[in-house]
Amino acid sequence: MDNKDIKILAIESSCDETSAAIVVNGRDVLSNIISSQIDIHTKFGGVVPEIASRKHIEAISVVVDEALKEANIDLKEIDAVGVTYGPGLVGALLVGLQYAKGLAYAIKKPLIGVNHIEGHISANFIQYKKLNPPFVCLVVSGGHTYIVYMKDHGDFEVLGSTRDDAAGEAYDKIARAIGLGYPGGPKIDKIAKEGNPDAIKFPRANFHDSGSLDFSFSGLKSAVLNYLNQKEMKHEEINRADVAASFQKAVVSFLVDNSMKACKLKKVDKIAVAGGVAANTCLRKTLIDEGNKIGVKVLFPDFILCTDNAAMIGSAAYFEYKKGKTSTMDLNAVPNLKLGER
Repeated sequence: MDNKDIKILAIESSCDETSAAIVVNGRDVLSNIISSQIDIHTKFGGVVPEIASRKHIEAISVVVDEALKEANIDLKEIDAVGVTYGPGLVGALLVGLQYAKGLAYAIKKPLIGVNHIEGHISANFIQYKKLNPPFVCLVVSGGHTYIVYMKDHGDFEVLGSTRDDAAGEAYDKIARAIGLGYPGGPKIDKIAKEGNPDAIKFPRANFHDSGSLDFSFSGLKSAVLNYLNQKEMKHEEINRADVAASFQKAVVSFLVDNSMKACKLKKVDKIAVAGGVAANTCLRKTLIDEGNKIGVKVLFPDFILCTDNAAMIGSAAYFEYKKGKTSTMDLNAVPNLKLGER
């Protein structure tokens, strides 16, 4: 088994992307097919769970077939089936999970349940072929904000997490408030380039409990909404670019400061970034600049690996497989699954 290439067929359906991939040895991606529902949900201003589930049902067989075809792999060559079982939307998770169970049973191969957040972290193993723990990871997406110390594959210490909104969730809400629509992250990132990040001083949460690396974005969100309401009540013009840039500066500075503190705390010289907000250009530049000041190398996956995709699930599943950790057929969806939980 040590010398044999391990081929994982991976499935991801935790939110509004239906994805299937073939990953070899946790690092090499032969195919990574993603069917996005973003255009469907944009008209509703966010993901509608019932619609997401139905679209997953329609797409899943197609993306799996396409992944096998693009990789030029037969099902008989697959060593295991990896699948996201949480966290995420329960209906969406169940579509991928039930399909993966049926497939694993039919081809008589192991089923490996993967934590979606662990998958995001594992995207870095695809991008950086020689990367190995230990390192610090900033996981920042629409549903999650964590600072994690990865001691070993599958062994995590959560150093900080959000106490309310995830960073990506705050982006979506503010984008909606200033009329940019959904999805908020890329739209705020784009318009912020035209604005002055110092135009408006928005507050940042300050936790007085010693050493906390936790986040909170609800106060910042409320401050932005209050600013917009006051402007409207006074019939004053709102400079959307300045609001976006000032809001983004507050979020990014919070993420970066805590990330650098985590690197100093754990005495590591590299930090990996994961999740949808890892594609944010302001976050990337600020992290790199601050990392250079203290000798910390900042690692980012390609943009396609920042969003929800099955390749990252295939990478995480491989490292579980190598440890002999597989799942039984009674594996269920866990919508509120925490990092490190099994």
